Amino acid sequence: MSFFTRSRQVLDQERAQDADVPAEDAAGEDMSGEDVSAKDAAGEGVTGRRRGRGRAVAAGLTTTLACLLVLFALLAPNRIGQLTPGEFLRIPAEGLLGVALVLVLPARARRIVAVPIGVLLGLLTIVKLVDMGFYAALARPFNPVLDWISIEAAVGFLTDSAGRVGAIAAVIGAVLLAIAVPVLMTLSVLRLTRLVVRHRSTSTHTVTALGAACVACAVFGVQIVPDVPVGTLAYDRVLQARAGFQDQKVFATEADVDAFRDTPGDRLLTALRGKDVIVAFVESYGRDAVEDPEFASQVGTVLDSGNARLNAAGYTARSGWLTSPTAGGGSWLAHATLLSGLWIDNQQRYNNLVGSDRLTLNGAFQRAQWRTVGVMPAINQAWPEGAFFRYDQIYPGPELGYRGPKFSYAPMPDQYTLSAFERAEHAKPNRPRVMATIPLVSSHAPWAPIPQLVDWRDVGDGSVFGPIAAAGESPDEVWRDNRRVRTEYRRAIEYSLNTLVSYVETYGDDNLVLVFLGDHQAAPMVTGEGASRDVPITIVAHDRAVLDRISGWGWQDGLRPGPQTPVWPMDAFRDRFLTAFGP
Repeated sequence: MSFFTRSRQVLDQERAQDADVPAEDAAGEDMSGEDVSAKDAAGEGVTGRRRGRGRAVAAGLTTTLACLLVLFALLAPNRIGQLTPGEFLRIPAEGLLGVALVLVLPARARRIVAVPIGVLLGLLTIVKLVDMGFYAALARPFNPVLDWISIEAAVGFLTDSAGRVGAIAAVIGAVLLAIAVPVLMTLSVLRLTRLVVRHRSTSTHTVTALGAACVACAVFGVQIVPDVPVGTLAYDRVLQARAGFQDQKVFATEADVDAFRDTPGDRLLTALRGKDVIVAFVESYGRDAVEDPEFASQVGTVLDSGNARLNAAGYTARSGWLTSPTAGGGSWLAHATLLSGLWIDNQQRYNNLVGSDRLTLNGAFQRAQWRTVGVMPAINQAWPEGAFFRYDQIYPGPELGYRGPKFSYAPMPDQYTLSAFERAEHAKPNRPRVMATIPLVSSHAPWAPIPQLVDWRDVGDGSVFGPIAAAGESPDEVWRDNRRVRTEYRRAIEYSLNTLVSYVETYGDDNLVLVFLGDHQAAPMVTGEGASRDVPITIVAHDRAVLDRISGWGWQDGLRPGPQTPVWPMDAFRDRFLTAFGP
């Protein structure tokens, strides 16, 4: 039976009821509206009574399920970790308003209103389910105005990690769910609407009592369960959407402020003249990787031993903390924030940014006569916004010459990415000084399989990594156990950090300045809920005069920032960096 046929039948039943056609209690009818009691009265005998009882039980069960489905839409939290009985010990304020509306409207208007209410509740349920996924992956709720591109990115991640077939299956399942939930919710609302009207007196008294209780609890702050308000409202989504539309004006005001917009090139970055500068983003390298007891000893050992190795090669380092605008994903938002000096925490801001003439950190180096390059191993299609960042040359993944295997999401190991940059730019004789932006993606989820460092002379076209990938674990094996996920995350971070240190040891010279930082914390399944959005940032240089320029920043010596090291918002870095290394 189609949704529309079923809805028509329910509406016809309601019309008959409103015309004063006698009706039995809802428990005495099935979903088709057949009057079981009337059949019993007609004397169908034992078989008829058994059939009638069975239909009565089925009808009562259907009504109960409809009620539970509507209550779930109204009361369920939007985080998996909050799905506890206490969350459902609340008064569904929207539900009370809906019942009151049903009671006061005439029959025709009631029928017109019931269907859109059901559809809206279905959509609310879908948003809550999507929120659960967003909180698990990105530590924030889904924004219905700004986050549609995140769904596209999620499909891309599934394709890269689980394969095309798995991604298609997931999309089909999501589409079917998106259709089924509103349909079932609408049928549930229609059924409960008839029940409310049938028991008008009881419904009126119940709504009045619960409404008064809801208002009283809100006024006096009464809670049945600590930290769980008794009343609940869904209009926060409307407010969130409104804020999303208003954010465009807010961002435009912020973007108008730029102390370096008109600074000439000969007044920019004067303290770095003659230096090659690499800004490397380490995927998912967050504060928890450095401070969480489960990771700190091993990752800390890598950082401390790496610092000792760099010191032996004549390099020094200082490290601090930045607060990223994102967590779990959305790396491009963090990259744009650091490079532009603006807080880019959603796609709308990103789109507005790349359509502007904002001076980026890359643009400042270009204006000061550096050659600016972007080495982008994960980009495999047109990237028009690359022009905004003022790169003289962009190397997308397909142009890096890699002939080895993928490592799940990562199209190539970090070691190959840095080796390709070395061959294409850094090792060239008689070249201008270069400023390179390099995202390193080996530590991107799902953290399996993980590459291993090889001799830099053996990297070649990447074929050497074939046996390493084949011997590694698959995401399916790792993601069966959250403890293994956390372990492999740690190992992936260790690999990326070791690769950076090894690159400086192998190819660094007196004029190399390396800035490396995390783009964001890992997903909450690694960090746990409520983790900060802080990420480590480190500047490594052979020339001590470079680090003398940031002596007033209060950063920690070495590759590992301390717990008391200052924390800046990531958008503050551009101006502080340009100020420190200006005239």
